[in-house]
Amino acid sequence: MNLTGIIAISGKPGLFKVVAQGKSNLIVESLEDGKRIPAYSTDRISALEDISVYTYEEDQILSVVFETIYQKENGGLAPSHKEDKNTLEGYLLEILPNYDQERVYFSDVKKIFQWYNLLHKSGNLIIDEPVTEEPKEEKTVKKTTAKKVETTENSEEAPKKTRAPRKKADKTVE
Repeated sequence: MNLTGIIAISGKPGLFKVVAQGKSNLIVESLEDGKRIPAYSTDRISALEDISVYTYEEDQILSVVFETIYQKENGGLAPSHKEDKNTLEGYLLEILPNYDQERVYFSDVKKIFQWYNLLHKSGNLIIDEPVTEEPKEEKTVKKTTAKKVETTENSEEAPKKTRAPRKKADKTVE
């Protein structure tokens, strides 16, 4: 799953897609309503591709968690983030049985389901197909020769620029 260019901004609801970059800000587009707003360098911005879920072994990146939900739901929506605590945590235990229940807060669990459903509804939940490698064709390399340009002693050089002497101002002393 590719989450490149999708961000969350602290203090602003929903997810955003990066559209352009300015000198001191980003132009982002809301995945919910399509409105474009600036995100400044003072905002706390988190890229979804950099977020991971704590587990007892190795942390699990968010895209893998989303793929697991997608497979479990056969491409459908996940439970709403407004469900009760036991329902959401139980569902997360089914898809990620070794997540660290002490370090992953309930607010984080709610965000996982909210973001998944938002990405699904906006059409940005794209599951990558397994890539099959095709045999590579050999490329022919053309050799080019560069001509060496030689300068001779008799070649004309550009005339050197000379500066005219400054004129001294006449000072009259009275």
